[in-house]
Amino acid sequence: MTTLAPLRSTLVHPSAQAPIFKSAVQSLLNMNSKRSLSSFTLASKTFAKPCSIIAPATSIRYRQGSQSSSSSYQPFQHEQQRLFSFKFKSSASDLSMIPKAIHNGIPEVLMHEIHPMPMRDEFKGDKKLSTKDLEAIPIDLGFHREPSNVSDWVAYHVVKSLRIPVDLFFRTKYIHRVVALETVAAVPGMVAGMLRHLRSLRRCSHDGGWISHLLHEAENERMHLLTWMKVAQPTLFERALVTAVQGVFFNVFFALYLASPRTAHRVVGYLEEQAVISYTHMLDEIKAGVLENGPAPKLAIEYWNLEDNATVRDVCLAIRLDEAVHMQTNHHFSDRIALKQEDLRVDIHKLQEERGMVPKNNAEEVWSKPNKY
Repeated sequence: MTTLAPLRSTLVHPSAQAPIFKSAVQSLLNMNSKRSLSSFTLASKTFAKPCSIIAPATSIRYRQGSQSSSSSYQPFQHEQQRLFSFKFKSSASDLSMIPKAIHNGIPEVLMHEIHPMPMRDEFKGDKKLSTKDLEAIPIDLGFHREPSNVSDWVAYHVVKSLRIPVDLFFRTKYIHRVVALETVAAVPGMVAGMLRHLRSLRRCSHDGGWISHLLHEAENERMHLLTWMKVAQPTLFERALVTAVQGVFFNVFFALYLASPRTAHRVVGYLEEQAVISYTHMLDEIKAGVLENGPAPKLAIEYWNLEDNATVRDVCLAIRLDEAVHMQTNHHFSDRIALKQEDLRVDIHKLQEERGMVPKNNAEEVWSKPNKY
């Protein structure tokens, strides 16, 4: 039975001053001394790229029943072995080299789960919403923003042209249609939020209160997608198609937002108008019995605070309410850019004062009031 005892006198050398070398050697010495090794190479066990802890020409090998080593010992060459790529495995000796905060516990700041929040305040109450509650929430189904300039007409015709291939491919497959729709709809908020975030950094100034709303919109659309993925169970081909469409749309919308944020938000506004129409048609199909009104996914029940016996129809009602919000906000963002009044905080503060909602003079007040401090 071969042990690692000879390593104590052979490897621990006064010239071994590098912390990485000491850590690797100590890890090996802490291993069970009675463990047998058929073939052991120190470099291949410790490092991802083969390298010797002594001179490159020297190696140390132990085989069962025999012991051999090179006759000449050369000191560790720091100049030749400066870069090390660690390869950790699941053994206890390897884990001893990982910081305890990683493999023994999660940092305290990550112990609190952050769950996505719905867009509308109606979904944030303590009372679970029934079908009647969802139907009672007002929504302007006939809303349409008439194009009034070249930018608006470009956005309008872009959305009209995008609908043609979608209608040809999905036809009456409404659930698969909304999966594709939500994949695309989750892109604009993230792109716009990212670009406005970078602009705020470049200008070293507040963005006017847009970023948080845009990122919230992207997260909300992502929850729509995750919900319908639970219901639709799309095929591999449909998943591949959705991925391709998302990749193309991301780059196109990124370029469009760089060129004209006003047109980009108008495009999203018209897309959301189409989304409201699609969900209205879907509700009609459910009512007519064409689409099955099965139970709602648990994900949707928790996110929109629905009753436990909620159905797919309830999910459609909730998502249509969200899409109406996105429609209004993106048309509003486009109008603000056209009027060059992008700072939301100015009007929000005026409304708060009119309604007697003036907050206390604290840090939040200082940062929320423009040009006062």
